[in-house]
Amino acid sequence: MTRIMCRTWKRLRLTVTIVCAAQVTGFVGFTQSSDDKQATFFMGRVRYSLNDGNDCGGVGQDLMKLVSRASTIKVQEERKVRLTDPELFETPFLFMNGHNDFVLTEAELTNLRKYLGKGGFFFASGCCTNPNFPKAWRREFSRIFPGERVRPIPYDHLIYRAFYKIGRVRCLNEPRDIQLEGVFYQGNLAAVMCEDGLCCAFSANNSCNEGKGISPEDGQKLTLNIAVYALTH
Repeated sequence: MTRIMCRTWKRLRLTVTIVCAAQVTGFVGFTQSSDDKQATFFMGRVRYSLNDGNDCGGVGQDLMKLVSRASTIKVQEERKVRLTDPELFETPFLFMNGHNDFVLTEAELTNLRKYLGKGGFFFASGCCTNPNFPKAWRREFSRIFPGERVRPIPYDHLIYRAFYKIGRVRCLNEPRDIQLEGVFYQGNLAAVMCEDGLCCAFSANNSCNEGKGISPEDGQKLTLNIAVYALTH
């Protein structure tokens, strides 16, 4: 990790105070540490493969607003970054979403391997419950670390109680639970993906995915949990 990213990531970790997170059943805020009033939360919106990071263009800003409403952390504009950009290593939190199949280049995989191995965090969401993006994400992200494939994240993992206490999330249109999936590095969760239109739920109030996937209420809770987990682990 570059010195810049290391300092930024450590500083972000210090900004979040969780108020009885394991006991939360309703909405509570988390606050910026009094000894670091300049701390900020900023996010990289990934331009990947042939995609310019513009699927559902307002999703990135809506994610930033969600974090802002729940905290006193300063929220910056999203940055558009490619996986081969040097700026990648100055961006502790990356977000990626899409509808379609994609293939990562060897250069993109190499940079992702370095980025995740040095403490970066990656959040991805399929759009509109389209199966092509999640299928591609599982395939491509299973290529990053030898022997580490994308796998479901069980409900006893800390990410489900990082801010809200989430026991289970039900799918709106199928009789099943919705689970996050992730890539682990040396036992630590480094990348998270939800296939069930999570970005549609927290951004568009599920209007583009009505009656499918995850509900807007559950989507906002789960997304905030992911963001808080990334900031505190």
